[in-house]
Amino acid sequence: MPNDIPVRPVLVDHDPAWRAQGRALTGELRAALGAAALHVEHIGSTSIPGMAAKPVFDLQVSVADLEEAERAFDGPLAALGFLRSPYRHDHVPAGLDDDPERWVKRLWTRRGHPDGEVNLHVRLLGSPNERLALLFRDWFAAHPEAVPAYARFKSVLADAVPDVGTYADVKDPVVDLVIAVAEPWAAATGWCPHPGGVTARECAV
Repeated sequence: MPNDIPVRPVLVDHDPAWRAQGRALTGELRAALGAAALHVEHIGSTSIPGMAAKPVFDLQVSVADLEEAERAFDGPLAALGFLRSPYRHDHVPAGLDDDPERWVKRLWTRRGHPDGEVNLHVRLLGSPNERLALLFRDWFAAHPEAVPAYARFKSVLADAVPDVGTYADVKDPVVDLVIAVAEPWAAATGWCPHPGGVTARECAV
């Protein structure tokens, strides 16, 4: 498909099979990427029970060094059908006075593959964007009553915008709102991004 043709966001109802598929994908990536992949997690809407989503799996790999990970991961990921994206930064939440360079990442994508379409986000262990992805997932899992409202918002938005880029741009401030609510919950419950982690960075705020 030519790159200048907009791709509209398409949402589908939650599929209970996504959990097992996510587990299989993370296992495949752990085997392919080795020790440099400190954590491999199923994140995003397909990881949240009951959440409608685009049928594309978001996965996160936590690493100690992004430059080293980029060099080490390109070959194994290409063998699994992934292409590296030029996109290297995440959205900094509204109202947060933070250096955008703390929100760096690497991104690989896989489309049209029989084993599933994937966005693979590689982020630094202990970075704010690595933590945010896990907090978003875990807060919704702990608050299933909030899932229908967010799913409805996404459905209305997908019908109203012309392409996935606009969809993501409009959705970002709503994700910011979810995180603003989730942070007090995280503090009150002692939530940790990586329970049982071996370093202080794994539970850092």
